[in-house]
Amino acid sequence: MLMIFKSLILTMMLITIASTSYASITDKEFSADAVVSIPGQPSTTSKLFVGKNVVRTEIQTSDGIIIDIAFPYQGKVIKLNTKHQQYIEIPVDKQNKNQDTNPCNRIQDASCTLLGKELVDGRQTQKWQVVAIQSGKNVRTLHWVDAKRQLAVREFFNDGSMAEMKLEKNEVINGRKTERWVRTISRPDGSTVSSYQWYDPQLEISIKEELPGGYIRELKNIKVGVQKKAIFVVPDNYKLVRPEQLPSNRSFNRQNRPPANAPQNYR
Repeated sequence: MLMIFKSLILTMMLITIASTSYASITDKEFSADAVVSIPGQPSTTSKLFVGKNVVRTEIQTSDGIIIDIAFPYQGKVIKLNTKHQQYIEIPVDKQNKNQDTNPCNRIQDASCTLLGKELVDGRQTQKWQVVAIQSGKNVRTLHWVDAKRQLAVREFFNDGSMAEMKLEKNEVINGRKTERWVRTISRPDGSTVSSYQWYDPQLEISIKEELPGGYIRELKNIKVGVQKKAIFVVPDNYKLVRPEQLPSNRSFNRQNRPPANAPQNYR
């Protein structure tokens, strides 16, 4: 289970639409290009628009532009097919806006208990116990979450592995002032693996992640500013349809599916 909170907004484009968990959204409004790079493959770019409590993504497919409008606090995603001028509404787990610090807002079939507050490397953290169901069994893990950034700076897993996140340095990337954090996983056999993310203090999210194997996802051409409300509304000439009525379920569903070789869990 990967426990990094307030991760990339673009994670919303990588989950399957039927998934019941997704990245939290920032209170800041902006637009950006969401770029995913996989070694040996052409990079893919999607358009991203973050409004107040809503996120819109656009991606070009062979069946035209597919648009997702996600309302995490309402618990729904609207998916539009511009070629056929149709859309579907898909329910997802609703996030509680007043309890964003609770990790169970982003984990399906789990219970979370706040055990208290502790200092970790001089940072104020919340210590959470998470009990999740994996393969029909309860799995218990511990997570120390930076109270300000909502990053899990220390984690203990049931297989004996542990993870730590440390701030390496301040760095400007894609024209943004960021904090570069390294996340190191230590396994019981003595092996380690590292990943990196760049946290943007102004946007209060990570705008870049570099995962093991060279898999990179990041936000570029970020433009901070209020987004037009009209882009989060379904056009009047679009028809609401049921999934079984779609001319091509594949074109509607493939946008949010991660590439087959994308790392799903690098713990």
